[in-house]
Amino acid sequence: MLLAGGQGSRLGVLTEHVAKPAVAFGGKYRIIDFPLSNCINSGIDTVGVLTQYQPLRLNTHIGIGIPWDLDRNAGGVTILPPYETNANNDWYTGTANAIYQNMNYMESFNPQYVLILSGDHIYKMDYEAMLDYHKANKADVTIACLSVPMEEASRFGIVVTDAYGRITEFQEKPEKPKSNLASMGIYIFSWEVLKEALTTLKNQSNCDFGMHVIPYCKEQGKRLFAYEFSGYWKDVGTLGSYWEANMELVDIIPEFNLYEAFWKIYTKTEIIDPQYISAEAHIERSIIGEASCIEGKVDHSVIGSEVSIGKGSVVKDSIIMEGVTIHEGCYIDHAIIAEDTVIGAGTKIGVGEPAESKLNPKIYSFGLATIGENSVIPADVSIGKNTAVSGKTTREDYPGGVLESGGYIIRKEEDQ
Repeated sequence: MLLAGGQGSRLGVLTEHVAKPAVAFGGKYRIIDFPLSNCINSGIDTVGVLTQYQPLRLNTHIGIGIPWDLDRNAGGVTILPPYETNANNDWYTGTANAIYQNMNYMESFNPQYVLILSGDHIYKMDYEAMLDYHKANKADVTIACLSVPMEEASRFGIVVTDAYGRITEFQEKPEKPKSNLASMGIYIFSWEVLKEALTTLKNQSNCDFGMHVIPYCKEQGKRLFAYEFSGYWKDVGTLGSYWEANMELVDIIPEFNLYEAFWKIYTKTEIIDPQYISAEAHIERSIIGEASCIEGKVDHSVIGSEVSIGKGSVVKDSIIMEGVTIHEGCYIDHAIIAEDTVIGAGTKIGVGEPAESKLNPKIYSFGLATIGENSVIPADVSIGKNTAVSGKTTREDYPGGVLESGGYIIRKEEDQ
């Protein structure tokens, strides 16, 4: 059961029109490709994907599951949106509530075990090995865990274990954590245990696994074990972590390798033209997507498919998503530019000294310039750091041709 209904509000304008799991990653992928690929690589062929916020692009991307070999008569992938019932249970109000509302779907497969996943993490994991661990310990619940720096532990659900890996205490985002073993939000439940817990807690407001289900199972004396994971795992929940995870892909020896033959990452791919690199182009340490046309300089950046970068333009330390057009003579540094945006000639993005965001300093605080999808940036303007722009903007939106660091321009569709 793959939870993919989250908004991902900490990604700011990147998730204004799309669910976080459908956000582009690594040039050609979307975030949800990673847990889906993990499933098929682990031998799991029955997957329910729970969607809610802005689901259209996510649903279109998954389709009937062909890229992941999940287009099957028995099992396969099923999109599970919220629906109205006689009890007026329509929207999913928490991670566990979402699973509870799909009890009939799970019951139809008569399962022994249910794997609960988040759709917004970047990692490779063999879930079969985790299931073997669950069986070997005769566990009722197994939680995948990762060691994190102690100073960051208060951001996570923290588990305390004995010498055998059995969980003796669970703390949800504690002020004073007793260990640095953090829950990854990946759970295996024995079916009867999960069913009993969800049924008992069905009236719990905003029912959540970390806040309610796991503590309930612990109180009932169930056998809870921690499965320690030592591989690469990144929660790309902030603009900073999202940018950082993409930039790590272009290292000479990347910590997270997208191209391993034995653990492939699958995605929906279109049949499009090959890329074109002109004689004047200069590219270093970058990923360049299919059908892109590069006539400028690209350094340490991730460029999606069907991107056009004009003559004399410089793109460095940036993420440029599918279908973006960057006209001639632009300078772009430490920027995230979402799909189908047009950047006018001579425009500079990500320049000047950083300043605190006037829109939301908790979101726009990594020295990045963030441009939402389908935006238009006029020619010859300058955009600073910790900025956000969304929508079709004009020269009049930039006093003196400048959006100072920390500034923002948000144009809603009804305003345009």
